[in-house]
Amino acid sequence: MELSSIDLGIIIGYVVITVLFGLWVSKRASKDIDSYFLGGNEIPWYYLGLSNASGMFDISGTMWAVTIMFVYGLKSAWLPWLWPIWNQVFIMVFLAAWLRRSNVMTGAQWITYRFGKTFGAKLSHIIVTVFAIISTLGFISYFFEGIGKFATIFFPWDLAFELGPLAVNSEQAYALVIIGLTTIYTLKGGMYSVVGTEVLQFIIMTISCFVIGYIAFNSITADQVTAAVPEGWHNVFFGWELDLDWTGYIDSVNTKIEEDGFSLFGFLFMMMIFKGIFASLAGPVPSYDMQRVLSTRNEVEASKMSGLTIVVLSIPRYLMIAGFAVLGIVYLGPELQAMGEGVDFETLLPVAIQRFVPIGFKGLLLAGLLAAFMGTFAAFINAAPAYIVNDIYKKYINPNASAKTYVRYSYLSSIIIVVVGLIGGFFASSINTLTLWLTSALYGGYAAANALKWIWWRFNSYGYFWGMLAGLIAATIVPQMYPDTSAIYLFPLILLISFIGCFLGVIFAKQDDMEVLKHFYRTTKPWGFWKPIIMEIQKEDPHFEPNRNFLRDAFNCLVGIVWQMTFVLFPIYLIIKEYYSMAFVVLIMIITSVILKRTWYDKLKSSELVDKN
Repeated sequence: MELSSIDLGIIIGYVVITVLFGLWVSKRASKDIDSYFLGGNEIPWYYLGLSNASGMFDISGTMWAVTIMFVYGLKSAWLPWLWPIWNQVFIMVFLAAWLRRSNVMTGAQWITYRFGKTFGAKLSHIIVTVFAIISTLGFISYFFEGIGKFATIFFPWDLAFELGPLAVNSEQAYALVIIGLTTIYTLKGGMYSVVGTEVLQFIIMTISCFVIGYIAFNSITADQVTAAVPEGWHNVFFGWELDLDWTGYIDSVNTKIEEDGFSLFGFLFMMMIFKGIFASLAGPVPSYDMQRVLSTRNEVEASKMSGLTIVVLSIPRYLMIAGFAVLGIVYLGPELQAMGEGVDFETLLPVAIQRFVPIGFKGLLLAGLLAAFMGTFAAFINAAPAYIVNDIYKKYINPNASAKTYVRYSYLSSIIIVVVGLIGGFFASSINTLTLWLTSALYGGYAAANALKWIWWRFNSYGYFWGMLAGLIAATIVPQMYPDTSAIYLFPLILLISFIGCFLGVIFAKQDDMEVLKHFYRTTKPWGFWKPIIMEIQKEDPHFEPNRNFLRDAFNCLVGIVWQMTFVLFPIYLIIKEYYSMAFVVLIMIITSVILKRTWYDKLKSSELVDKN
């Protein structure tokens, strides 16, 4: 495809501005590792919220979302629950405040805050660091797969080359170039660079989304969509089976559904709920989302930041997703049917851009999607080195090094992580495979130990270590034992193995130090099974009040999940022109917003949340 000079100018201009910005803020970011990884806790919460939303707007995830809406229609609105996307609601309602009260830099450092400095705590500290690095490597491979497929559709140059025995195709070469540029500005600028560029990226991306929504809205009619899709495509609700037959429309889509393993949609939904509760209660994994929470000024701003992320992310993103999906269905459907089997549905997004977006807007959109990729990738490679430098090098190897030494090692660890992740990317089979492994298998090994750490006083450091270790091993081995089974269906088995590891650690090791547990509960104040610790604290402070907000938090989470879904469904119904359904969704959005204003947002101003800075 040949891009116009205007489009190329917009894309090149964006890349140059982004890299120069990273270099410009590098001096401020390199003062010390607090500045490098957390922005010195000086960045306003609304900038962090926009940055967090930009980080979640990744190109691989957007390509996947366009594909699943094309294939599954309105039911695709449920499939992001695989992550689950509503973990952000749990973070907004209570986990952001709990996490921010620790005043630590990384999730691994939080382990010392929770379990102390015993040998078991050191083992737990190491295992969560290992998890953070493994998950980051997995996501780098995921990004590598997506950006390569995306770039080759648009850029005309064949960059394939051979490096000794390694043959690099054009997809992989483009991915290497774009990832290399992103790594440069992230290395130099740290969190300041990541947040600053992501705010710019979010603005560009949002404009692009509204442009695509406008094009799709004015290019198709509701009747055209209805004629191009099978019965049931428009229905957001479902039974036990998917009951969506593309025969006669695009026959190869039936093969795609079978390969995904989503035919028993009711059972899949149950698995997503089961997994989602544990994964959400476990809290944010040690990556960019957690870094945004820890970078806020205080716990109130951490909660607001997480809420803002939900508000600003979904509507523009799903305007783009729904727009491209229906454009592809209406105008590419006959062509895809004629192609027969072997269609790569993960390339629907770039093909739709190539066909339907006019000159000028194409450059803006490509810059926006490139921004989405660069922002998410930058967020990960800013978060992971914090674990290597702060939680390994500083803690165990050289605790008295200068600030500049730690920053230099941050550069080195970033490069190593990127290189290793790229090697994994060369062997990735598809975006969907990586998505299911990351969301189901790997997080299945994370959920048990990290849910128990919040809610049960007797859960000790050895329980955490053995639970995480058992989960990581299960996440690696179980999918190999059942290669034909979708990873989401293996989640309960992986979770069970992890729980067994947790309880064995608790049974065969003594409880953690009482002073550590009292300090943790006194400062964090989670709800759950903490009665023995509360009694010990009240012996010293009879006026101490424990957290009795479980029912309110649970209610707010349920309302918040419905509220979040309205931001997903509203733009979809708008694009496909189902106005009665859209009006009903808007009504629910207003009702749930008013409820959350009274039961969540207004409570942030109360004395329950205290600025500890």
